Amino acid sequence: MLRARILRYVAVCAAALLPSVGLATAASADGAGAEPNRAAVQLDAYWTPGRMAAALPVDVMKGAEAGTKAPAVSPTVDGPRPGEYIPPSRSFDGIPQAGTFFWTDATGTGRTCSGSVVRSPGHDLVLSAGHCLKGYAGTSPRRHLGFVPQYHDALKPFGIFPVQTDGVYISQEYYDLGEHAGAAYDFAFAVTEPNQDGTRLQDAVGGVQLLTDTGYYHAPVRMIGYPAGAEKPLECWSWTTRWVSDDPADPGTFPRIACDAFVGGTSGGPMLVPWPGGWAVIGVIGGYHTGGNTPQVSYSAYFGTATQALYDAAVTGAPPAGPTAETGS
Repeated sequence: MLRARILRYVAVCAAALLPSVGLATAASADGAGAEPNRAAVQLDAYWTPGRMAAALPVDVMKGAEAGTKAPAVSPTVDGPRPGEYIPPSRSFDGIPQAGTFFWTDATGTGRTCSGSVVRSPGHDLVLSAGHCLKGYAGTSPRRHLGFVPQYHDALKPFGIFPVQTDGVYISQEYYDLGEHAGAAYDFAFAVTEPNQDGTRLQDAVGGVQLLTDTGYYHAPVRMIGYPAGAEKPLECWSWTTRWVSDDPADPGTFPRIACDAFVGGTSGGPMLVPWPGGWAVIGVIGGYHTGGNTPQVSYSAYFGTATQALYDAAVTGAPPAGPTAETGS
């Protein structure tokens, strides 16, 4: 009965909110008359439809059990609980404030991960997972790293936004502890340059509000992610609960959400809640087991003081953290 009431509430909220998606998408007049960005022009030429479609997920373990039946496992194991309802996901054209990163790894292989545009004074900030972008802080090469908002059907409806040199912000704790022991710090921000037309990111697509220290329980939650190789992103309406890790390798307490079909490439995708004028983000796919080892259940690092501190560093242009000589990662 409780589940039925929650599902009805989520459905009503979804129906009411869908028409408001575009409220925060209007472009600002600040971008008028801007100079073209050559770096974005070159990046746009590099990321052809074929290269974008062929890009592989960086989060290879996310949804590793895709295509298998939801296992009947103990409630303390990563994945669905026995008899748990898993809300369905659907393919759609996306929203302007969510998109996907594209880059090439050290071998030249195309990679991809999800992200969302968060409101910031510079109108240039993207939120994602730390394990998506951990190779790009400090002096690490960018290797064609750019963000495409509302990517779908091989289209770049708002262009592509290069990530600034030294523009990736990840907590030092995440570098020092690693993606498993540091799972509680699995979030990242990327500072972008304008697109081909010289328009800043938030001026082009709007942004979502970053929320921190809001607890673990939220409903309704709209989760969006970009499965690698798919023509369109996925969305799912569900709710988040509190998950205390039972895995010593991935310690911490994390928001947990059940949503079907979230596989590799969806890491960094936002968990959104209604907010005046549009949406706010309370988590991204990542954290425990870098987002979860099954396609039916996802996790996020908890957004608290460390997340706010990292956001503050990104918006003020502080030197980004990076791997230490000891970790070498």
